Amino acid sequence: MTNDSLHLNLLKQMIRIRMVEEEIARQYHDQEMRCPVHLSIGQEAPSAAFALAVQNKDFAVSTHRGHAHFLAKGGSLDEMIAEIYGKATGCSKGRGGSMHLADKKIGFMGTSAIVGNSIPIGVGLGLSLQINKRKQASCIFLGDGATEEGVFYESVNFSAIRQLPVVFLCENNRYSVYSKLDVRQPIGRNITTMVRALGVPSTEVDGNDVFACYEAINNSLIAARSGEGPQFVEMHTFRHLEHCGPNEDDHLGYREPGELASWLAKDPILLFQNLLEQTGVDTKSFVDSYRTEIAIEINAAFINAQNAPFPDLESCLSDVYA
Repeated sequence: MTNDSLHLNLLKQMIRIRMVEEEIARQYHDQEMRCPVHLSIGQEAPSAAFALAVQNKDFAVSTHRGHAHFLAKGGSLDEMIAEIYGKATGCSKGRGGSMHLADKKIGFMGTSAIVGNSIPIGVGLGLSLQINKRKQASCIFLGDGATEEGVFYESVNFSAIRQLPVVFLCENNRYSVYSKLDVRQPIGRNITTMVRALGVPSTEVDGNDVFACYEAINNSLIAARSGEGPQFVEMHTFRHLEHCGPNEDDHLGYREPGELASWLAKDPILLFQNLLEQTGVDTKSFVDSYRTEIAIEINAAFINAQNAPFPDLESCLSDVYA
């Protein structure tokens, strides 16, 4: 893949993820999507980078904010939207909704509504790869809030001891619901430095710089697949909308005045598009035509989901284990 091709594909991934979630936000008020949604508008760069670095054979697990990760791993847009609508054609047969996306065909092994819950699952997947001597990686998405859970430290420690092919991908958006980092962790603590001290090679990048994210994730995946043990990547980013839901929430006052505006000025899509323009790449006509193409795909996915059947009552006990 040439640099120009790589750069345009990174931009395409960010635009597609953004447009999908913007449409979820727009249609959510129709009350047909009857599950909570945690949108990652503003946080597209890590997922876009992941999309071009990950391989189909790699595993991935994610969090309650997992739409972008599912799409980046190659998940079906039709199946994701159907799942959010609770339809039988959804990737989890309409049983999980937004926070429980899974597709074993592409190695996307699930998301979870419980903070930190998917971390040990990803480590277990990494252990299975090591036992079976497969040159694959297990990718674990987590937020800064999950680094405050005990299972995070247990998982990092076990991964380091066993030298598992695991890549921890931390999207640090500075907030856990309405609580910012400095009221949850000691002043001056750096998550990357902390994880490095636990024995895991760690990298810290600007999560709004999609190419920096790509290089960090790609290098970490190569290292993990090559038997160099677990890797950790911290990407500083910011969600533009509320913690849970389709609305803005800056009026609540939990963020410092002007903080949201400063991050909006660093929108990852606009930053990267401007950078490409400065290097002589004409993105305008490309972006306009691509947005039209993606709008058609998104519209079809929503129509398909709205017209799809709900699961049959007879199937309510299928896939339930006790």
